[in-house]
Amino acid sequence: MRILLVEDDSILGSSLKRALEKHAFGVDWMRDGQSALEAAEHSDFAAVILDINLPILSGIEVLKGMRRAGNTVPILLLTALDAIRRKVEGLDEGADDYMVKPFDLDELLARLRALIRRRDGRTESLLRCGDVEVDPSAMVARKANMQLHITAKEFHLLKVLMERSGRYVTKNDIEYALYDAYSTVESNAIEVTIYNLRKKLGTDFIKSIRGVGYMIER
Repeated sequence: MRILLVEDDSILGSSLKRALEKHAFGVDWMRDGQSALEAAEHSDFAAVILDINLPILSGIEVLKGMRRAGNTVPILLLTALDAIRRKVEGLDEGADDYMVKPFDLDELLARLRALIRRRDGRTESLLRCGDVEVDPSAMVARKANMQLHITAKEFHLLKVLMERSGRYVTKNDIEYALYDAYSTVESNAIEVTIYNLRKKLGTDFIKSIRGVGYMIER
C-alpha cells in the first residue's frame, strides 16, 4: 500500500517517510507541488499526505488539480497553526482531513488508516480471511487466535494479499506495494516470502496461478 507524501521540509519529510515505512506503507516522497501532481497522475496511491505550503505549486493547487482530474484518493492536509483560511479552503476543495503542525505522529497514522478504511468500505482495522487475522495497527498476525511468528517482510506481503482478498495480485503489484523505486529487489524475493508464509499458514491459504499472481480467498 503506497502513500504519496508531499512535504518540502527535509527533516519533517524524512521522519514521516521512516515512520510510514515502519508501519508497512510504501512511500513516494515529493518536495514540490508540480512533482506531486505529476506523480498523482501516473500512479495509484492509497492516500496522500499533502502540505499546504509548497514550492512551485501550493498544496491547494495540487488538491484542486487532482480533484479536477477526477482523482478521489483520500487526502490529508498538513497546515500551519495560523493557516485557518487555507485549511477551510482545502476542505471545501475536497480534502478529506487535516492536521495542524506540530502534530502527534500516532494520531496522523491513525487518521491515515481511517481514511484508507473508509475508501475501501471498511469500518474496522482488522483484516480477516478464514481463521487468519491481521491487525495492521499492531503489526500482528494470528491464525486460529494464535499469534504467528513472522518477519516484517512476511507481514507486509500477507497484509497486501488480505487487503485485496478475492482477487489475484500480480508479482509486479506486490513489489510496487512493498518497495520504493530505489530498492533493489532480488528476482525470487516474493516467491521465497510466499513459500515461508505457506509453511506457517498452510499450503492452500495463498493460491497462485503461474503468470497471473497470488490470491487469498475471502
